Amino acid sequence: MALKLQVNTERLVRELEHLASYSDTPPPAITRILFTKPDLEARAYLKELFQEAGLKVREDPLGNLFARWEGHAPELPAVGTGSHIDAIPYAGMYDGTVGVLGGLEAIRALQQAGFKPHRSIELLVFTAEEPTRFGIGCLGSRALSGALSPEALRALKDSEGNSLEEVRQKAGYTGPLEEVRLPENHYAAFVELHIEQGPVLEQEGVPLGVVTAIAAPASLRVVLEGEGGHAGTVLMPDRKDALCAAAEIILGVEAFARGSGSINTVATTGFCEVHPNAINSVPSRVRLEIDVRDVEQSRRDQVVRNILQGVEQVCTRRNIRYSVEIINMDPPAKSASEVLRALVEACGEASVRFKLMVSRAYHDALFMARIAPTAMLFIPCRGGISHRPDEYASPEDIARGVQVLALTLAKLSQAEEKGPPKDEPLTLND
Repeated sequence: MALKLQVNTERLVRELEHLASYSDTPPPAITRILFTKPDLEARAYLKELFQEAGLKVREDPLGNLFARWEGHAPELPAVGTGSHIDAIPYAGMYDGTVGVLGGLEAIRALQQAGFKPHRSIELLVFTAEEPTRFGIGCLGSRALSGALSPEALRALKDSEGNSLEEVRQKAGYTGPLEEVRLPENHYAAFVELHIEQGPVLEQEGVPLGVVTAIAAPASLRVVLEGEGGHAGTVLMPDRKDALCAAAEIILGVEAFARGSGSINTVATTGFCEVHPNAINSVPSRVRLEIDVRDVEQSRRDQVVRNILQGVEQVCTRRNIRYSVEIINMDPPAKSASEVLRALVEACGEASVRFKLMVSRAYHDALFMARIAPTAMLFIPCRGGISHRPDEYASPEDIARGVQVLALTLAKLSQAEEKGPPKDEPLTLND
C-alpha cells in the first residue's frame, strides 16, 4: 500500500490551540470538566470540524461523539480511533486531544491522498475519561463496552449532589442510557493515539511507542476511626491515633508495591483526609484512597490482598476501627496481535523507529479492548509531564504519530472480514 500522506501540521496545531481556549481556567492551564460550558462549547467546535471533513456525526445519550467516514462496505465492523477532550483542573492541552484531533487529521490526510476505505473508519470522542466530576474514570468507554450498566450510571452523583441523569439531560442528552452500549462486533479494531505521559520515549530518543499492554488500577477507600482528644492531655499509652495508623498503612502500600518483584507494579496513596485536622487535636478519623496498578492482574491483586491484610494488622494492633471499600478492580488489557502488526508495519513504511512498551496510565483503550482488538500508539511528551499546564508535545512528534496512525487505519480498514485470532503471537523481524 503506497500511500503518500501529507499531514497538515500547521492546521493541526492551530486546532489544538483553539480547542485549548475552551477552559474554565486561564491559559496555559486547561480545565474542562464534563458537561460544563467549556466542555459543551468544545464539543460543538469538534462537530463543526467533523462535518467540514465530510464525516457523519452522531452522539449517544451519554455524550460519546462519533464521526464516521463511510467505507465501501459500511455493513462490516468499522475501524475505530479516538480519545477524550475532558481535562482535570489545571491540566495541559495535549492529553487526549492529540488522539481526537490527530485522529481527524489522519482521516483528512487519507482523504487527501485519495484513499478509499473498505471498512468504515470511525473517530470517537469519549465522554469523561477523567474521573473529575463523577469520581470514575473512562465513564464513556466503560458504558460503551458494557463495563458500567445503565443502573450504575443512574446512581452516579457529583460532589454537589447532582445526578448524572440530571446533568446530562440539562446538557441536552436525553435518550435512554440503555442505548449507549455498542452492539456486538461494532468495531473490527480500535487504535488510540496518545501522549506517553511518561519520560521513556524522550529519554531513549525513540520517536514512537507501540503499546503492548495497558495497566489497570485497583482503587481502595480506607476509613480509619480512632479516638480524638486534646493533644496535651491524652497521654501516649492511651492514644488511638487514626493518623498514626494511616501513616503505617501508607508506608505499607509503598513496601508491598516495591516487593512485588516487578517494576511494572506501582501503588499510590494519593488522598488523605484527616479529621479534625488541627495541630492541637489527636486525629480521630482518616480517609485514604489507594491506587494499585500492574499489567499483570494476578500480581496486582496480590498486592491488594497484602494491603488489606496490612490494614487489618495495623488497626488490630492500634485498636482502630476500620472499613475498606474496593472502588474498582479493572482487569489489565493486552494489545491485539493484528493491531500491533498493523502499527509495526506502518512504522516501517513511515521509516520511524519505535519501542514496544506498556502503558502504566490507563486509557479508554483499556475498555475498548473488551469489545474489539485494540492497541495504542504513544508519542513523546517533554519531560514525561502530563496533567500540568506545562504539558507539551512537539508539532513534529504529533505529526509523526498522525502519519503512522493514518497508515495503520488504512491497513485495518482494508483487512479481510475474518482476521487472525486476537491472541496470535506477534513476531517482529529485525
